[in-house]
Amino acid sequence: MSTPPPAAATDPESTGPTPSDLAEPTDPTVFAPMRSAVAAVGTLLLIGIPTVIIPNPVFGREVPVRWWEYPVLAATVLLTAAWFGIRSAREAGTPSRLGGDRPERPALVTAGVATAWFAVACPVCNKIVLLMLGTSGALGVWAPLQPWLAALSLVLLAGAVLYRWRARPCADGACAVPGRTVTGAAPNR
Repeated sequence: MSTPPPAAATDPESTGPTPSDLAEPTDPTVFAPMRSAVAAVGTLLLIGIPTVIIPNPVFGREVPVRWWEYPVLAATVLLTAAWFGIRSAREAGTPSRLGGDRPERPALVTAGVATAWFAVACPVCNKIVLLMLGTSGALGVWAPLQPWLAALSLVLLAGAVLYRWRARPCADGACAVPGRTVTGAAPNR
C-alpha cells in the first residue's frame, strides 16, 4: 500500500506537486555532463576514424598523421564537449545572461567541427581536394593550409563556447544588475 506524498507546509490541503510545479525547471545547474560526454565521444569518433587518427581497418591514409593533428583533435573534442555541456538559458527556462532571446550559435560549432575535420584529414585522401587541385596541388597547396584551418576551427569552437558560457542561464537573480530591471527574470525563491 502506498502513501500519498507529504503535503507542503504552506498549504495544508495540498496532496503533492501540481502540474505547474512540475513544468518549472528544477535543476539550476549550468552543466549537462552526460550530454557533454556523448558529444565528446561522438566528435572523437566522427573525426578520428575517417581521418585515421584513430587507426582502423575501414579507412586508409596515404600521408602519415602529423604531430599537430593529435592536439587539434583533442582540443576539438574538448571544446565540442564544453559547448554541449553548458546548458542554454532556453533549456533551463530562465533568461539569458546576455538578455533577450538570443540564438545559441550552433552554426559556429558545426563550422568549427567541419573545419577541424578538413584540417586533420589526409591531404591526398580527400576526394574534393583531389578533384579541385590534383595530387600535386593537394600536397603543395592544401597540406600547408591545413594548420591554418586547424587554428580557424579552434577559434570558431572557442568562440562558440565563450558565447554559450556568457549566455548561460540566470538563476535566483544572479544576473540582476543594480539599477537595471531584467525583463522575464525568474523570481527569487
